[in-house]
Amino acid sequence: MRSAIEQLGGETQLRALVERFYDRMETDPAAYSLHRLHFRGHGLNHTRQAQFEFLSGFLGGRAYYRERFGHMDLREIHAHIPIREADAELWLDTFDAALEDCEMAGPVVDKMRATLRRAALMLVNDVPDWRLEADADLDVGNM
Repeated sequence: MRSAIEQLGGETQLRALVERFYDRMETDPAAYSLHRLHFRGHGLNHTRQAQFEFLSGFLGGRAYYRERFGHMDLREIHAHIPIREADAELWLDTFDAALEDCEMAGPVVDKMRATLRRAALMLVNDVPDWRLEADADLDVGNM
């Protein structure tokens, strides 16, 4: 039986999907709050590569992420990031749009979407949201 990554078109197609997802995040004003979550930390170039590596293993391909970091624990990876339900939904909407842009559809994509939905909602947390503090600072500065 072919792995999910093979059914999607292999690493080349997965790389195109990840690139399109992050291109959308960087250019779509609706995805700005997601892009903003990457302002702290390693930045999007690092995240593009890490996302590709993670999804490769997640979809049954080579486990690049595990090889580099020793685990694929989503909660640990995102423990420091404030993720609200709206963030998870926006991530999913942006990923869905990237899938459509890449013309990826079918049963394997439907299954992946369902699994990613469960994973994204599992990451919702109560880590203090520095975005709110930064917004309040901007409001005070505009007075």
